Amino acid sequence: MRKKTTILVAILNLTFAFCVKSQDLHLSQFFGTPLLRNPALAGIFTGDVRVQAVYRDQWNSVTSGYRTGSLSGEYKMPVGKGDDYVTWGMQLFYDKAGTVSFTQTKILPALNYHKSISSEKNTYLSLGFMGGWVQHSIDLSKVTTNSQYDQMGLGENITDPTYSYLDGSVGMSLNSVMNNNPDNNFYLGVAYHHFNRPGNSFYRDKNIELNPKWVFSGGLKLAGNEYSYVSIEADHSRQGSFKETVFGAMYAYKIGAYPDEPDYVLSIGTFMRWNDALIPIVKLDYHPFSVSLSYDANISKLKPSSHGRGGFEMGISWIGKLADNSNPYFKPRF
Repeated sequence: MRKKTTILVAILNLTFAFCVKSQDLHLSQFFGTPLLRNPALAGIFTGDVRVQAVYRDQWNSVTSGYRTGSLSGEYKMPVGKGDDYVTWGMQLFYDKAGTVSFTQTKILPALNYHKSISSEKNTYLSLGFMGGWVQHSIDLSKVTTNSQYDQMGLGENITDPTYSYLDGSVGMSLNSVMNNNPDNNFYLGVAYHHFNRPGNSFYRDKNIELNPKWVFSGGLKLAGNEYSYVSIEADHSRQGSFKETVFGAMYAYKIGAYPDEPDYVLSIGTFMRWNDALIPIVKLDYHPFSVSLSYDANISKLKPSSHGRGGFEMGISWIGKLADNSNPYFKPRF
């Protein structure tokens, strides 16, 4: 009985890990990972330099848990003396999942070109690219199979528990202010990830490829008055047979005597990953830093096993400006 139970637990862990890894991982605070959404969303912020980090701890109530970390950096610079600019970016990503320590590591440089398409310098069309190195690994010492109990080893033809590949993504975005009011703005974007269809198998099977993924993104910021505003953001992705939609809104209130330079900005809101989770979020801005906390309340078919408990997530960001901020691309306040 003990033997069967051990095998069952191993199968469930392996199946759970491989099923999740057959599609891209997600973070609930997707607004804190612009490069993972679309490389053409890099550089859409007020400032010169931005560093963002997101950490997620998920599903400890069901399996050994998933721990995911994202770290990204963006640097904007003008192109000549015109209104265009470019953003250089770097995306680092790490994930470790389940009993078998299924690990994924990504190092992805990015480049985004922003073309001004208005004389007021407040509307930009951007084309971005991101590509780099990805590695997957698994701890075979933690894998349990039926063959082990028959003194036949693992019974799996895995010669190397690590494999890597080059991955690439392209994207386009449009961002602009509305009615010439910098406090009201929007962005739209579409990205195509894994366009080179890299191999995705520990068995080195050339017929197993990572499916390309389409991501459609949008965001809207509307000022209520000089002390408050509402931001709405959404993503819809398609990868093979998998589909995911996440959307939500946050209400922000500026705290301080001067609304143009508030001491703090407190934001509270809720997002939803369709048919999966409700995600309450609280965010505090204390220039130049921002800290956000969220929690996934599971509403999917996994709810009976997870008891509604999903994933805790924390985000931190920092935005800086150079001494010379007279360049035209500083004017849009996205």
